[in-house]
Amino acid sequence: MSELTQLTLAEARDALKARKLSARELTDAHLAAVEAARPLNTFLKETPDRAREMAKASDERLVREEGGPLEGLPLGIKDLYCTEGVETTAASRILQNFVPPYESTVTSQLWRDGAVMLGKLNLDEFAMGSSNETSAYGPVVSPWRRSGSDAKLVPGGSSGGSAAAVAARLCLGATATDTGGSIRQPAAFTGTVGIKPTYGRCSRWGIVAFASSLDQAGPITRTVRDAAIMLRSMAGSDPKDSTSVDRAVPDYEAAIGRSIKGKKIGIPKEYRLDGMSGEIEALWQSGIAWLRGAGAEIVDISLPHTKQALPAYYIVAPAEASSNLARYDGVRYGLRVPGKDVVEMYEKTRAEGFGREVRRRIMIGTYVLSAGYYDAYYLRAQKVRTLIKRDFEEAFGKGVDAILTPATPSAAFAIGEKGSADPVEMYLNDIFTVTVNMAGLPGIAVPGGIDKDGLPLGLQLIGRPFDEEMLFSLAQVIEEAAPKMPWPERWW
Repeated sequence: MSELTQLTLAEARDALKARKLSARELTDAHLAAVEAARPLNTFLKETPDRAREMAKASDERLVREEGGPLEGLPLGIKDLYCTEGVETTAASRILQNFVPPYESTVTSQLWRDGAVMLGKLNLDEFAMGSSNETSAYGPVVSPWRRSGSDAKLVPGGSSGGSAAAVAARLCLGATATDTGGSIRQPAAFTGTVGIKPTYGRCSRWGIVAFASSLDQAGPITRTVRDAAIMLRSMAGSDPKDSTSVDRAVPDYEAAIGRSIKGKKIGIPKEYRLDGMSGEIEALWQSGIAWLRGAGAEIVDISLPHTKQALPAYYIVAPAEASSNLARYDGVRYGLRVPGKDVVEMYEKTRAEGFGREVRRRIMIGTYVLSAGYYDAYYLRAQKVRTLIKRDFEEAFGKGVDAILTPATPSAAFAIGEKGSADPVEMYLNDIFTVTVNMAGLPGIAVPGGIDKDGLPLGLQLIGRPFDEEMLFSLAQVIEEAAPKMPWPERWW
């Protein structure tokens, strides 16, 4: 059975259609892998009964040749997506025992296309974190280890459970969300592929909100092709989400293998940071060589406001979080801590229900929105955001088709290694990714190699709005040219 978990999503799809295996066999193999991998803490809620029911229904549809694009394929769902009848916590105590009576638009589209739900995946609490250490239910442990070391590594965040589950071969793909790099950074840390689509490409309805103008749903998978297959089902306009864009969803898989000859790839000088690791620079140069070798034209570009992106992001995102998280009050659902009156109940519930990082960001957000500070911080950050967006528009206006950068400033680090004394140290992990969210652009992380300790390193491609097809074409070139990524050896 274990060999079934080695299949890519595309391979499993084709095998199911050819009736070489059944959805029930595929699901049982992944359920067994999930059960064996509990030391990784990737799943907050396993749903084996529901998975087997869904697999049984898929097999019946496959027999009738009525299977959908994802028929019978077992997926993991980040626990930020509301799932009807299945507890959804956002990895926070304040939402413990919350069972939504409705389904998020994205997951409903996955079930419409025949996918099977294995369970709900761990994450940083309310998606606030870069290492999956802020979860109220304990950190996710990466399936990767440094050569010759037993130290437990982070899988990145906030979608750490999604990335770790895909890398450990517990599911064929997983849903994730990206507010400042939360798909691309964990994908880079775990040797997986993660795409953050253009803002508005996927519905946010039914996804627990962190920062509404930045959040975007996307998949984490093992290959570029798998990401293209999943995104086609996840994307689409939604009347329930006013920020959803009414555009036809292309066949992203058809973009795989397209020639990139003559495409102009921008290399931003501002991403060459002082003290950047030699391994990251070498990886970047390799990516440039691979794209040039496939016929792309490499050009130097400038994104002058890159240095202002991280501080502006950490004003805008907490401000929106402060507003979004005001709804968690212990009155209607989730945790309630009794008090002498409603005000004390409200204060105690929020104090106990939110973890340290979430409380920190709520406080920062409330401060920058307060009278006397709104203009000095929030308004100025929004002006910087406009300048960041303009930088990209000018680059694309000069004929650049996509931009190539590193995905992260380093490989994965050990649990407890960063951020305990200085939170800014952790925030710096988002330095290459936040600009994409601030500008609302699509970005994909694809494995590019391994470092001296045997850990994955990733490259990032940034595209024009709604040109995810270009990113898939370019990412496929990198995937084929890069050294074959070994999967982590099972130690759990």
